[in-house]
Amino acid sequence: MAFWSSSLLPFLGLLSFFFLLPSSSSSVHAIRLGASFSIFREAPAFRNGDVCGTRDADRIHVSMTLDANYLRGTMAAVLSILQHSTCPENLSFHFLSSQDVPGIVSSIQATFPYLSFKVYRFDSNRVRDKISKSIRKALDQPLNYARIYLADILPSNVRRVIYLDSDLVMVDDISNLWGVDLSGKVLAAPEYCHANFTKYFTDEFWSSLEMPKTFEGRSPCYFNTGVMVVDVDRWRKGGYTKKVEEWMAVQKQNRIYNLGSLPPFLLVLAGNIKAVHHRWNQHGLGGDNFEGKCRNLHPGPISLLHWSGKGKPWLRLDSGKPCAVDHLWAPYDLYRSSRVSLEE
Repeated sequence: MAFWSSSLLPFLGLLSFFFLLPSSSSSVHAIRLGASFSIFREAPAFRNGDVCGTRDADRIHVSMTLDANYLRGTMAAVLSILQHSTCPENLSFHFLSSQDVPGIVSSIQATFPYLSFKVYRFDSNRVRDKISKSIRKALDQPLNYARIYLADILPSNVRRVIYLDSDLVMVDDISNLWGVDLSGKVLAAPEYCHANFTKYFTDEFWSSLEMPKTFEGRSPCYFNTGVMVVDVDRWRKGGYTKKVEEWMAVQKQNRIYNLGSLPPFLLVLAGNIKAVHHRWNQHGLGGDNFEGKCRNLHPGPISLLHWSGKGKPWLRLDSGKPCAVDHLWAPYDLYRSSRVSLEE
């Protein structure tokens, strides 16, 4: 499948929207999330192309978290992945959840009747006492740290997985990301070596005589942990979960960073990952972590749009004050308000 440039995205997104508009006979499914209802349309059925294999080796594993507050984003992300995949029936989704929300599994089944998926319970107590307060409350949630434990949670037959955040949409065939050559590395992600790497750690960290030595022999660059291809076998064998936890323990004693689960990943892996094209994570569309102001697309081709930062597209759209980039997310939104569904 061809990659899309940023100049084509608005037109293609609008085209996708018309294809996904529900008919009067479309089914509507509800899920109770706390005291409110979230209703999602049933997605179209996506079938494999003629070139798709049927072996276990042809299967693509994708992992995401399930959070009631981000479920609308998760549904949109899954739809975007299926819609742009040549072999959608070869996708297996592995969802991590720390909540027992009534109906959440049945809601996914109703929205995506043909989806191959499994939900795994992530025990928040495993990480709760390891978390240090960060600059934004959302970053302190235990489920935000579940990606550290993928190798412990996923079954042993899952040897590679693509981990994705819930605030993104994919506009390219996921097989192109899945097929990246890891070159012996444990993880692949876009690197951003132009970013000021020092700002991800405090003065206390950089003034230490010992801690900065962790980067000796590496040329560390920032990477975003919301889009990663992970060699699960290599992660297990290398004991990377423990290595990340060790830096989290240091953080509990010394304030060496301010940004949730990202910095310990950087401490362990920055400068030692397989870099992939920036097109696979057009991140920062949610603005910064304080105000979430609107941002424009970066120049160049785009395969994945990521609303990392405080601003989420569904909230800004509902507020009636969306950013321009939020309209690129809207075609994948399967949500309907309960009021709209009752009127229908």
